[in-house]
Amino acid sequence: MSSTVDKHAHLLAQYQRLNGKVAIVTGGSRGIGRECCLSLAKAGCDVVIATKTTEPHPTLPGTIFTVANEVVALGARALPIKVDLRNLDSINACVAEVMEKFGRIDILINNASALWWQDIRDTPMKKYDLITSVNSRGTFAMTSACLPHMEKNGWGRVVTMSPPINLGAMAGHTAYNISKFGMTLVALGVAQEYESQGITGNSLWPATVVESQASINFKLGEPENWRKATILADAAMGIILDENEFTGKMCIDDTYLRTRWGFEDDDFIRYRCVPDVEPPRALAPDSHYSADSRYALRRGDVRKLSEDMQRSTDIFGEDGSPVSKL
Repeated sequence: MSSTVDKHAHLLAQYQRLNGKVAIVTGGSRGIGRECCLSLAKAGCDVVIATKTTEPHPTLPGTIFTVANEVVALGARALPIKVDLRNLDSINACVAEVMEKFGRIDILINNASALWWQDIRDTPMKKYDLITSVNSRGTFAMTSACLPHMEKNGWGRVVTMSPPINLGAMAGHTAYNISKFGMTLVALGVAQEYESQGITGNSLWPATVVESQASINFKLGEPENWRKATILADAAMGIILDENEFTGKMCIDDTYLRTRWGFEDDDFIRYRCVPDVEPPRALAPDSHYSADSRYALRRGDVRKLSEDMQRSTDIFGEDGSPVSKL
């Protein structure tokens, strides 16, 4: 039975502690990044929406400007900046603009990422270079540029949206894992290099598929298989609010909210995309879908989606329910 205390309300009540902090969110124009921007705005943070999308796209709604408008509507200050994470000059210019505008940097959420779920032999080096330059290299470069300013404040939070390092789930994801595990290693490196200095580094990953343009465009199951992106935003806010000693962790969103904020089963109902259906924890490391190469999804180019789906043994059946392990 769930406690009478509303754990989610308790988390929201702590937001005031972040009032006046300055946060950069990469990939903040839609989905998970957008939800993080809005949560930070509700906490009274100045929010920097750092991504390359400045014009609307038919299949990718949202730009740095639309999210900036939403942030301002919540009563916070917004700074939309076009950033190409593959370009070091672009990253450095972004950080310089933030410092000129706000004079400090306290929080960095490394959310921007490129997806590619294919076998080694089906991964062109051009695609490998793209995902590693955006994911691991871009995260490293942005974090490196922000850390000196966090040092001056004696306080900082680095959160990377990347998975726990699980070497048992490499098939069909080798190139992607190299790039995403690199993001996780950046967070772990921050944790060790800034131990006891008020700056923490942690990674965060969903237990379920999360509703986003990626899950829609790449047909990663149906809405009953998804949670809302707000669960990752809530978990990210929890990590940011957590004590300095909570660092160097590879977090799963629901597990983190349970262990650090006391969430119980009923507290997760709000995150369901279909209210009466609890989505399978298909992305969690303890899920047999994550550990079994038979359930490897192939995704990468929306234009070749039909071909990828034919080559995949998807974790979801035709009726949207998880496939049982044989």
